[in-house]
Amino acid sequence: MKMLINVPETVVADALRGMAAAHPELAVDVENRVIVRRDAPVAGKVALVSGGGSGHEPLHGGFVGPGMLSAACPGEVFTSPVPDQMVRAAAAVDSGAGVLFIVKNYTGDVLNFEMAAELAEDEGIQVAKVLVNDDVAVTDSLYTAGRRGTGATLFVEKIAGAAADEGQPLERVQSIARQVNENSRSFGVALSACTTPAKGTPTFDLPPGELELGIGIHGEPGRERRPMMTAREIADFSVNAVLDDLEPRNPVLVLVNGMGATPLLELYGYNAEVQRVLSERGVPVARTLVGNYVTSLDMAGASVTLCQIDEELLRLWDAPVSTPALRWGL
Repeated sequence: MKMLINVPETVVADALRGMAAAHPELAVDVENRVIVRRDAPVAGKVALVSGGGSGHEPLHGGFVGPGMLSAACPGEVFTSPVPDQMVRAAAAVDSGAGVLFIVKNYTGDVLNFEMAAELAEDEGIQVAKVLVNDDVAVTDSLYTAGRRGTGATLFVEKIAGAAADEGQPLERVQSIARQVNENSRSFGVALSACTTPAKGTPTFDLPPGELELGIGIHGEPGRERRPMMTAREIADFSVNAVLDDLEPRNPVLVLVNGMGATPLLELYGYNAEVQRVLSERGVPVARTLVGNYVTSLDMAGASVTLCQIDEELLRLWDAPVSTPALRWGL
């Protein structure tokens, strides 16, 4: 497999050096693997810290900035960051108002963020946590006890980030983050496997002419494999799987997310089918976001995330944001 890298061993460090060069508004510590908004800590503001294995870009580093995360901790490819990174990030951004850890539900992430919270509290930093577990495809997976954390991570980081920027206290920011997670569901589909730099070959075997329904963002198995389907058929399956679990009574935010190798031409076409299913099911749409946001290296495919919202959550979603990957209102 051809890749635009030097050697697999330096792929994360090289990417961080490139990110630092492209975004002077961020303080990127390449050696310690921490990305911080350069104006941190912001006086009186709750800080948001997240992180996870690399390979899902722009998650999480691309969401550091005003209106979203205060800091992010990238691990090696598909590998959780370590507690020292998280504590270093928390110390860099804590203003005294507390730090919220946003944690995707993968066993390594959960254990390491829990340990980091204890270590940070030993240093006098008040820490709260929220777990993101929005994937309806499967209950337990290769790296997870319970549902996996996927596309709703973007909704949690954006909406909770806006609440923090308003000066809301830690308990309230945590409550809003939990509300967003509880109101969100996702379902992903893979058209091809992803390839990690270290391995150099696909992480799983998906024969030509087949797709995987319910794939995880690390290539974890989904619900079933089928012969290739049309965008219309995939949307029918995926959106109905989400709606059957969520059963929204309010309007929804829609994220049509590419897995890394699917072009926008296809993603917008897929979004048209997603919107059709929502209309047929009588679900009003408040806002839609289409693009590659929570990826899986070079996997072809897409996921759909819906978040049921009220007026406050919509106001926070619409609030200004300025990050490398998400920007509006400023």
